[in-house]
Amino acid sequence: MDIRALTPTYAVSPQIDPADLPELKAAGFTTIIDNRPDGEIPFDLQAAQMKKAAEALGLTFVINPLIPGAFTPDNIALQSATLAAAPGPVFAYCASGNRCSIVWAMMNAGQMPTDDLIGIPARFGYRLDHLRPTLDALAGK
Repeated sequence: MDIRALTPTYAVSPQIDPADLPELKAAGFTTIIDNRPDGEIPFDLQAAQMKKAAEALGLTFVINPLIPGAFTPDNIALQSATLAAAPGPVFAYCASGNRCSIVWAMMNAGQMPTDDLIGIPARFGYRLDHLRPTLDALAGK
């Protein structure tokens, strides 16, 4: 598992499996967000199975499937609300971590400089340069 901390309270990664959950809990994460639609993954990694395993460890598990290129305002609001309500660090995953990074940038537009919203994920190989106009628009620029 490759934990990529965008901030001290929000990290992303590629797909995890139930065996990774104890390590995430030990690392201090309190909330897990599944940003991957079930249609992309095998049954044993789908949201219901992951949720059951996470909750058995006392972790909060939030299902917020992000469809590439079709994020909704509800997706952004749920991700943001989950982070705001979490009692500790939040860990989000998808296929590569890219969608989790994009939704993070979108929910922070206007709260952080656009250069940071693009630059921080870039440290982990996530290229969000093409989103600059969207992030600026969300920020009201």
